[in-house]
Amino acid sequence: MERNRAVRLTRYRRTGLIALAAVAATGAVVAAPASATPLWPGGPDVPGVPSAVMPQPDPGSLPTDPNAKAPIPPANFAAPSISPGDGDVVGVAMPIIINFKDPVGDHAAAEKSIRITSTNKVNGHFYWMGDKQVRWRPEDFWPAGSKVTVQAGGTDVAYEIGDEFIATADDETHQITVTHNGEVVKTMPTSMGKKGHETPNGIYIVSEKNRKMIMDSSTYGVPVTDPQGYKLEVEYATRMSNSGIFVHAAPWSVAQQGVSDTSHGCLNVSTEDAKWFQENVKKGDPVIVKNSIGTFSTGDGWGDWN
Repeated sequence: MERNRAVRLTRYRRTGLIALAAVAATGAVVAAPASATPLWPGGPDVPGVPSAVMPQPDPGSLPTDPNAKAPIPPANFAAPSISPGDGDVVGVAMPIIINFKDPVGDHAAAEKSIRITSTNKVNGHFYWMGDKQVRWRPEDFWPAGSKVTVQAGGTDVAYEIGDEFIATADDETHQITVTHNGEVVKTMPTSMGKKGHETPNGIYIVSEKNRKMIMDSSTYGVPVTDPQGYKLEVEYATRMSNSGIFVHAAPWSVAQQGVSDTSHGCLNVSTEDAKWFQENVKKGDPVIVKNSIGTFSTGDGWGDWN
């Protein structure tokens, strides 16, 4: 990747005069004397050639935007990993996650060297999780069917936003309502977090699916021997948060589902409903919790919409 990037940079420098002349004719150029400090790390520094910031499309711009074909400023970071991955199909709430190998000090310069395009125009923004990860998401959920491309420091991915699949868990009615492209397709009785363990309000993002898993309260500081402790195997566990909130099968609470809250924060549903949910949901689909207590933390890792 680094070798390819070097070749591209060398090619750009060799053709710099032609490129600058073409851009100058349109008036879309920012120039500085040859002796000036390059406008981005590793940027054009050819004797006698002014430094220039090539026009960039706004993140989320359509691939047909003329600026989407302009050269991308060289990155101030090594080839990163990007999620979603190439060829993935994800849900409408899925953010773009870029992980860097080393800390990035100049966030603004890094953002300029990241190109994001979509077949459906959206407005969005970058936000950083420390110096080794930057994310980008639209202001509202992605339009279903959008084809998205991300280019960053020699790593390129192209993926698709699948059908709109939204689950809304209402703690007032104790029901989960699922819509598919705007139409209600399923209603599931649920039992959510009991007093002291309330499921926080907010928009969650589905991140993984487990056919079976062990849930152990000691992993978050509550001993199994505690009155509130537990260690048990559950089926069809679909993760909503890093903090351990799942939609999962809970045959032991079927009598309370649709009636009252008895869980430690998870969305308990019947085995049949948990199986249906896991088979139909995909990574990046939103789960919206309302009429509960508290707010889901943005620092959870999947609290991007809160």
